[in-house]
Amino acid sequence: MRPAPAVKAPLRLPAMPLHDPWIVADRASGTYHLFTRNERRMTGDARLGIMAYTSRDLKHWSRPHMVFALPPGGWANDGAWAPEVHRWQGRWYLFATFYNDAMPLPVAGARKPVRRSTILAVADRPGGPFALVRNGEPIVNRSIMTLDGTLFVDAKGKPWLVYAHEWVQVGDGTIEAMPLKDDLSAAGPPRLLFRASDAPWAKGDKQPDGTSNYVTDGPELFRTRTGTLLMLWSSYDQNGYVQSLARSKSGGIEGPWEQLPPLVRADSGHGMLFRRFDGTLMMVLHRPFNNARGKLYEMRDTGDSIEVVREATELDGERTTVR
Repeated sequence: MRPAPAVKAPLRLPAMPLHDPWIVADRASGTYHLFTRNERRMTGDARLGIMAYTSRDLKHWSRPHMVFALPPGGWANDGAWAPEVHRWQGRWYLFATFYNDAMPLPVAGARKPVRRSTILAVADRPGGPFALVRNGEPIVNRSIMTLDGTLFVDAKGKPWLVYAHEWVQVGDGTIEAMPLKDDLSAAGPPRLLFRASDAPWAKGDKQPDGTSNYVTDGPELFRTRTGTLLMLWSSYDQNGYVQSLARSKSGGIEGPWEQLPPLVRADSGHGMLFRRFDGTLMMVLHRPFNNARGKLYEMRDTGDSIEVVREATELDGERTTVR
């Protein structure tokens, strides 16, 4: 008897390690690419880098494969957080956060920041393989402790890097934006967009000196059908990690930004938006924060905002909707 053929897409989301998920819906190939930090137990590859699952239907997923491995000899030795893949000028660019705890930055009170930054890699296809850009040098000045960089292209076609400036360095974490050149290198100084404490629901971690530390995490930009500019981002409320939303009053990246109520609570966050091949607006995020798994939500574009329609439990295996 012949052995049964291998199943090409044997995995479901509950069995897939998945922190900081990012999905590219590649219409040309009819494939969804789901990126996250490499896990040796899933790929069999011990290198530090990024892996990707693939699917045709968002329900059945392939075993992941490495799409980027950080070459040895650079400044970073850990991380591979928050991988994002964006199409820019005909190529696919991977943005990911790396760090090195053995490279301290100047002490900020009781906090001890280290080198942490978003770096770039590039490929001709969304599934990689990706090659390092500029030898892995950070996009933002190396003296600034940042993470979770995302690409935003404004109404004039100009690229920006939007990222979280770590609370470890500034106390009250911020979201900042930096203009880029066409080669995605810095074109000017960063602009402050908002602080984590601007959100009325945000809960800080009280310090002995009376100050509070506030986290910013996972920015991603989305323009609605009426042109409203929104930003998904995450932080903590009194009950834990949340997926939140901000809105630009000007419609531009420099704001000013107003904070809207969180979209999903219950230890959920670092979400991003994409469209299914049938046009449905979707959000993927991770829950819980530790030992994270991917959760999928059907969303509605209301013009001036977005809202959750339902959790797609038929895809993500969650038995009950969590809000």
